[in-house]
Amino acid sequence: MKVILSSLLAILLSNCSFAQITLIPDTGFEQALIQYGYDFGLPDGQVLTNNIDTVTYLYVGSRQITDLTGIQDFTALEYLDCNFNQLSSINVTQNTVLTCLITADNPLGTLDITQNSALISLNCWNNQLTNLNITQNTFLKYLSCQWNQLSTVDLSQNVNLIELDCNLNQMIILDVTLNTALTTLNCRGNLLTSLNLTNNTALEKLYCYSNQLTQLNLSQNSVLNDITCHNNQLTCLNIKNGNNSNFIYFFAHNNPNLTCIEVDNVGWSTSAPNWYKDATASYSTSCPNPCLVGIDENNLSNLSLYPNPTTGKITIDLVEVKQGLKATLTNSLGQVIFNQNYGSTNNIDLDLKYPKGMYFLTIKTQGEIITKKIVIE
Repeated sequence: MKVILSSLLAILLSNCSFAQITLIPDTGFEQALIQYGYDFGLPDGQVLTNNIDTVTYLYVGSRQITDLTGIQDFTALEYLDCNFNQLSSINVTQNTVLTCLITADNPLGTLDITQNSALISLNCWNNQLTNLNITQNTFLKYLSCQWNQLSTVDLSQNVNLIELDCNLNQMIILDVTLNTALTTLNCRGNLLTSLNLTNNTALEKLYCYSNQLTQLNLSQNSVLNDITCHNNQLTCLNIKNGNNSNFIYFFAHNNPNLTCIEVDNVGWSTSAPNWYKDATASYSTSCPNPCLVGIDENNLSNLSLYPNPTTGKITIDLVEVKQGLKATLTNSLGQVIFNQNYGSTNNIDLDLKYPKGMYFLTIKTQGEIITKKIVIE
């Protein structure tokens, strides 16, 4: 009998030793797990790991959560919504099968999603992000990162992106030339001075108002039907894309320097509903001042800039002589820290004696413009 009891006790102790637990220090987080049946009783700061490691969907929004410790053991999680909490940090590096992540309305200063390569949808609006690295998220289709403090986002690896909402940031550069699947772009309320959309032939909706755009050529965007580009500094606007009759909205007012808008048909545009422009601007099928940004700016595509990263000295090789050359350097906050005219030349040597960090160098010639990211080490 003693042998049997000893054996049973050993089995029980063995089972207990393998009952792994996950610490859940935040009461609001644990209350949610209790509500969903993943935990039981009163909050005690822990949950059985095998109760959560197969969960695929988790909504813990609006619970005043300040600490999401424990989320790392939700290893099967595909959908996580933790919006409208008080999270200043979140660690999802172990949630490698996540396809949808929503962190909106949290005071997040950083967000590391470099290990979440399966991510398809990311909503991180109204956080406090100054940087967002999505170069490892090549399956990403939907990105909502508005209302942060981003000066730029590298989208070069996100060729599957369909919808991009990056409004109300501090962006001085936005390169979507490789995002040819893009159908909706909302970049309003930034500091953009140029926007090249010639490669985005699938684009249907464009909201780029309240920036500092001077030229906008949309003639290559044949399915575009919704445009709001008001409150800019436009001097040239071409919307002659063959689809004007299907436009839902066209807002181009509050562009005081815009005198001509190139369209498909002057008569139709003049009488079209939901079309707004300044009284000083007129419609034409052939404006005297053609838009160069978006088409001819590619003439600068052969520009060489080296070394980059740099310790300060940098060479700009334009291959051929350019007229009216001007170089402007801005920091990550969009502040101009260097501005110089060079006249006619094909080569510039710069000595950038500035603190380490990321900068943006804009090269302008007569009718051409390009912006390059520079890293000073």
